[in-house]
Amino acid sequence: KTMSDVLSDDGSINQDDSQEDVMTPAELIAKLEEAWLNEKFSPELLESKSEVVECVMEQLTHMESNLQRVKKGDAKASVHRMEIDRIRFVLSSYLRSRLQKIEKFFPHVLEKEKSRGEGDPSLLSPEEFAFAKEYYANTETYLKAVALKRMPPNLQTVDLLKAVPEPCLDSFVFLRVKERQENILVEPETDDQREYVVDLEEGSQHLIRYRTVAPLVSSGAVQLI
Repeated sequence: KTMSDVLSDDGSINQDDSQEDVMTPAELIAKLEEAWLNEKFSPELLESKSEVVECVMEQLTHMESNLQRVKKGDAKASVHRMEIDRIRFVLSSYLRSRLQKIEKFFPHVLEKEKSRGEGDPSLLSPEEFAFAKEYYANTETYLKAVALKRMPPNLQTVDLLKAVPEPCLDSFVFLRVKERQENILVEPETDDQREYVVDLEEGSQHLIRYRTVAPLVSSGAVQLI
């Protein structure tokens, strides 16, 4: 059987009844893998893909149900189980990467979420937002109990936005171009260099500063690898 056969009997997912966009199970898993690699290799926390996560979890439940109907000893059962385990690994790794970034950059993540414009995609899922707020509050409580209350009165406050380092957007990333891009402005790496413009051809791979391509990662025009 193909992955689509393994994942679903009808071979399609309608993510929103009000929309006509229909995604096959194989396309859904590809979306998850793309989000996973981008999150794994980007220095900053990316937009939440909670809808993809929810759909994948529903599909895993469906796959487990299908697996229960396979006869014992059927060779296909082990193949189906391996695919389920692989998808669970990707999903867990994706969510773990996001939680690690939230813990590492929590004040900046919350500030960015708070300052996003109306209609802009959410950086955090509701569960991640609750986790980030609780992590922030617990960190403040811990600092006050362990250190700040023993400091002079004028030093008993701390600005976590200044105390916690921001993500390094100037780090370099590998990427594969999914959609051709023209006139991408590349900043100089040394003082004696000038800015220059490059075209990114579809299918080409590059090593480039993350800040330069961050909007292209968000739009899906490039894939981090």
